[in-house]
Amino acid sequence: MKIGTHASEDLDKIIARKRSEIANTGFGMWGYGGNTCHPASMVQPFARSFAERGQPIHLVMEQMQSNHFGSGVAAEYSVDGQSWSEIPDTIEVRGSKYALLIEDLHADSMNLPLDQTRVPVGPSTGRLGSLYIKGRVDKACLEVTDAPELPNDREPKIIEIGLVAKLKDPYAVFLRGER
Repeated sequence: MKIGTHASEDLDKIIARKRSEIANTGFGMWGYGGNTCHPASMVQPFARSFAERGQPIHLVMEQMQSNHFGSGVAAEYSVDGQSWSEIPDTIEVRGSKYALLIEDLHADSMNLPLDQTRVPVGPSTGRLGSLYIKGRVDKACLEVTDAPELPNDREPKIIEIGLVAKLKDPYAVFLRGER
């Protein structure tokens, strides 16, 4: 996921707030939008398949310049879009349609070769990560493969990861309302 200023809040403040949420609540909610990581049809099935194999699911984030000016703090969340619960007072999710449930948010410095990833779920299953993450697509459920697939027609695509969190069951939720 690409990250930066969100709902007119700079990234350093967001990170500090999310770490506080995790310390005070045991988890945080990392807000986002866009259907490439729809909670019910993409993130939840993707994460559950890894959990069933005993593998951790990580949110890896690449910093970018962003001018997101959304507003509002979500009041409720839902795993299925049907049954809704109040978001704990110790958590704020701003200007977002969905949220990932995270724990263990920490800075990291690593390179992710997108040519060594594939989309494992949804209509683009099997597509090479480097061909999927481009244009307006700035987030995806990706599985790291054993070796890169290097196309002849372009340079390898490597992104710099600066922030990592572990996803927590139920992994992704819908948001609604304002408080």
